[in-house]
Amino acid sequence: MNLPPQIGFSINEILALATLATGACWLVWRLRTRRLGGEPEKKPLWVSFGAELFVVVALMFTCRVSVADWPKVPTGSMEPTLRVGDYLLVNHLAYGPRLPFTNTAIEFGSPKRGDVVVFRFPLDVSEFYVKRLVGLPGDVVAFQDGAVSVNGAPFDVQVVSEGTGAGVAPEDRGQWLLRESVAGSDRTIKVNPFVMGRLGVDGMAAHCRTQRAGSWQCTVPPGEYLMMGDNRDNSSDSRVWGFLPHEQVYGKAVRVLFNAHDLSRFWTAL
Repeated sequence: MNLPPQIGFSINEILALATLATGACWLVWRLRTRRLGGEPEKKPLWVSFGAELFVVVALMFTCRVSVADWPKVPTGSMEPTLRVGDYLLVNHLAYGPRLPFTNTAIEFGSPKRGDVVVFRFPLDVSEFYVKRLVGLPGDVVAFQDGAVSVNGAPFDVQVVSEGTGAGVAPEDRGQWLLRESVAGSDRTIKVNPFVMGRLGVDGMAAHCRTQRAGSWQCTVPPGEYLMMGDNRDNSSDSRVWGFLPHEQVYGKAVRVLFNAHDLSRFWTAL
């Protein structure tokens, strides 16, 4: 995917600007109090709402950019791994901090197959998406009826649930839950038995060969990743918008912090 450079403007960029603004207020106030020989009895409003918030805003900004983040899952595209309303713990140290506006990385590591990755949406870098990485640069990814395999390995899929009976979540009823093993990474995916992956690969067509509806094979280009949702028939992912450029990677989701509507989700490992 060859897209022109984009400038993202999300909460991180807002915090960056707030840090600069409050930092400037703090510096001006420090210089003024030094010149006056002490603090006046009544502080201006710009001090109370600017200079005195600098440390708090700077800590929030530093934490979100370099250590950890806590985005909320808005859709069911990663079900059953992630549920709508989950708040995620995103580890930035896994791959390295991303600087705001450009998303330039201080590289600590690289994404691996099977990672649940948070990234800037390539078509609008102000939005953050979360998907599973199923293909690294150079990988040949095969897809068949909702399941994937990598580099010629046989498909390894087992049925966990057919979406019926007691204990099935409402959003999983009528859906097949399958246990998929790919390159040493196991996960549970969800497939609609009436669709079975017949969604096409328009976003990756130039690098793919299609055998039939729901069966294709793609080679991942250099510097890019193939991303898919675990809810294979209800996910806008690389099949729709193309491969993910490496520079848009934001962090690795490692746990569900909590879900206000389902307390059993607390601290669930991914």
